[in-house]
Amino acid sequence: MHRGRCLWCIEIVTKVVTTTIGSFPKPDYVPVGDWSQRPSSPPFDGADFDSRDLEARFAMATKAAVMAQIEAGVDVPTDGEMRREHYIFYHLRHLSGVDFERLQLREIRSGAWEREVPTIIDRVLPKERFLPSDYKIAQSYSSQPIKITVPGPMTIADTVADEHYGDPQRLNRDLADALNVEILALAAGGCRHIQVDEPVFARKTKEALAFGIDNLERCFAGVPKDVQRIVHLCCGYPRHLDQPAEDVFKADPAAYFELAEALDLASVDAISIEDAHRPVDLGLLDLFERSTVILGLIAIAKTRVESTEEIRQRLDEALSHIDPERLVAAPDCGLGMLDLVAAKSKLANLTAAAKSFD
Repeated sequence: MHRGRCLWCIEIVTKVVTTTIGSFPKPDYVPVGDWSQRPSSPPFDGADFDSRDLEARFAMATKAAVMAQIEAGVDVPTDGEMRREHYIFYHLRHLSGVDFERLQLREIRSGAWEREVPTIIDRVLPKERFLPSDYKIAQSYSSQPIKITVPGPMTIADTVADEHYGDPQRLNRDLADALNVEILALAAGGCRHIQVDEPVFARKTKEALAFGIDNLERCFAGVPKDVQRIVHLCCGYPRHLDQPAEDVFKADPAAYFELAEALDLASVDAISIEDAHRPVDLGLLDLFERSTVILGLIAIAKTRVESTEEIRQRLDEALSHIDPERLVAAPDCGLGMLDLVAAKSKLANLTAAAKSFD
């Protein structure tokens, strides 16, 4: 086994660190529906709420999400994405050149979904910084490091209608440059765990290898070395909880093998993959000679709670392929589809399994 650098080990003393990936169940007082439950609704704009009341709701929900993750034993929680009606649309609202009035119905994720999406009508450029504030609020509730997530260029480009560029590579490059501005602001604001979500890599491996990984590196250009640069590559969400496996149009996890070498050589520190909903051949881990691997060990769209023992067994198998300081235990993806009880129960068993290796 090969040893790479592990920035997680600077802050965390356990052998197998735990983290979450992004979303967390929203409480009833947050007036932002989850994207998976509102597939054709226009994005939330908050117009019906007083701004002070809305900010208080978001802050309270963020605190609840952070505390729930910490109480479950998670080492590196996220902010829970309480403000986000959609993990991509939220960021797009802070970019110019994107028209949310001109929604278009299109197939996305290689036909896995049909959605109304916003339209690119001009060059994409960043507007005001917004994630440093989200990070500051979330971090104020924890002495543990908070991770903030950002949608990646290829995944954004797959979730819009383009009426301006007509060139996927130019669109991806401008998106990467706009994302880089926000990521640098996050790093300057103190965030040390920044994750770019690129699930489309697993569906479009040729494009990912041709220009997607280059633009991923562009997103992180100039980020200080003490910041953990993470890319998340799940194989896609089911349409609803407990959807039969044969009906879920997910990416083939074999895509991870196609991408592994290039990702391991890229200027990222950690690569997040799913393994719970659709297990991978753990020989994949041998291909990562320097990178940390964040391994999804709990399913995010199944109500059944995985036992501590079954998670521990899978971790034990993984540790025969990778050193413990380069393995991080996590869910497959965000937990927003679950209710709070199920999410906390799954995380508690995940962290108990990870801590059993101390």
